[in-house]
Amino acid sequence: MGNKNRSNFGSRVGIILASAGSAVGLGNIWRFPFEAGNHGGATFIIVYIICILLLGLPVMIAEFIIGRSALANTARAFQKLAPRTAWKWVGRIAVLTGCLILGYYAVVAGWTLEYTMQAVLNNFDGKQSEHFIQSFNTFSTNSWRPIIWLFVFLLGTHFIIVKGVEKGIERASKILMPALFILLVALVICSVSLPGSEKGVEFLLKPNLSKVNGNLILAAMGQAFFSLSLGMGCLCTYASYFGAKTNLTQTALSVGVIDTFVAILAGLMIFPAAFAVGIQPDAGPSLIFITLPNVFQQAFGSYPIIAYISSLLFYVLLALAALTSTISLHEVVTAYLHEEFNFSRGKAAKVVTFVCLTIGLFSSLSLGALKNITLGGLNLFEGLDFLTAKIMLPLVGMFTAIFVGWYLDKKISWSQLTNNNSIKAPLFKVVLFLLKFVAPLGIALIFIHELGLLNI
Repeated sequence: MGNKNRSNFGSRVGIILASAGSAVGLGNIWRFPFEAGNHGGATFIIVYIICILLLGLPVMIAEFIIGRSALANTARAFQKLAPRTAWKWVGRIAVLTGCLILGYYAVVAGWTLEYTMQAVLNNFDGKQSEHFIQSFNTFSTNSWRPIIWLFVFLLGTHFIIVKGVEKGIERASKILMPALFILLVALVICSVSLPGSEKGVEFLLKPNLSKVNGNLILAAMGQAFFSLSLGMGCLCTYASYFGAKTNLTQTALSVGVIDTFVAILAGLMIFPAAFAVGIQPDAGPSLIFITLPNVFQQAFGSYPIIAYISSLLFYVLLALAALTSTISLHEVVTAYLHEEFNFSRGKAAKVVTFVCLTIGLFSSLSLGALKNITLGGLNLFEGLDFLTAKIMLPLVGMFTAIFVGWYLDKKISWSQLTNNNSIKAPLFKVVLFLLKFVAPLGIALIFIHELGLLNI
């Protein structure tokens, strides 16, 4: 049904690492730990894994089915599979979502470069908690420094994208993802070796099922959905580059396992160190830019070289995780412009980089010089986060599940999951059931909860 001459990933390892790179990002290393910290640690993880299985993986498989069967960018994929219908808008909204997210996400990604530089210069040494708060507020509201780092990060992303699918995205993923794992493991070893760290390990691995409630379940569902980068067209676009022999179910399971493994490792990196110095696990969004530099200084204060290396490795890790996500977000929009408007790949990438740089510039300024310009009490940065994370992503994810579960011809889904009857698909009926009933209902509950209309 699509262009058979499109670029493809060159290997199974490349497919898995690129797809995992799309899913793994700041959501794993930043959002997952503070969500787990707010909802009971190990108890949250158990519910989260269940949600990955019942909600995340079926929607991921649905995106894979759509992308590979259409062999087109996300917007065209829906249009090809459902011609002359309104389903095309699901793909278009996914592309727009990816563009908007990249615009403000790149601002935070740029912050990781600033903190990497601060770590290189050893500027964390000797500072107290109040210094970290002041430093972060001063930097994030500055009119120029965050924008410079935003430009550097988007330029690096742009460079990888213009290289193409196999020589750019796949090659970068084969380097970035193993490097990310190595850094994570090294930091976990440092963290769990601290005196008093066993309390953090217990918090993360010993469940207390009495803490299970409606809010915990909804939080775990939301984290499972956002952690896997569903609803923004990334995995659908990547699937259009899969080869005919790629096992979609196994690939989805591999990505889900890697994504969850990284999230749990991030918890093992953060919580033992936090408990060792007496910092509460629910420190919240300030965790990575205010709390953790303080943790490193307190935890390794007697060993300055270890404090220096730990801080540096951590922010390099954050930058790598952010880069794997910005690559996939950029590719969603680049592929759309390349195929729908016949732009060369280089021209499409330049347009995307320019647009996202503009969005990022105003998003960054909205935290400082333009902070008084608000809509509904939200500045541009906060507004884009609310619009994409709480409205657009859940809606696209829900309609993707409904599309494959109810609208798409089952023969197409069966053909994709069995590679034209060449492999078995024992979970086919289970996946369809989850896409028809469980995933749409679960995502609808997330949507209502995130809007503040449901509090269990």
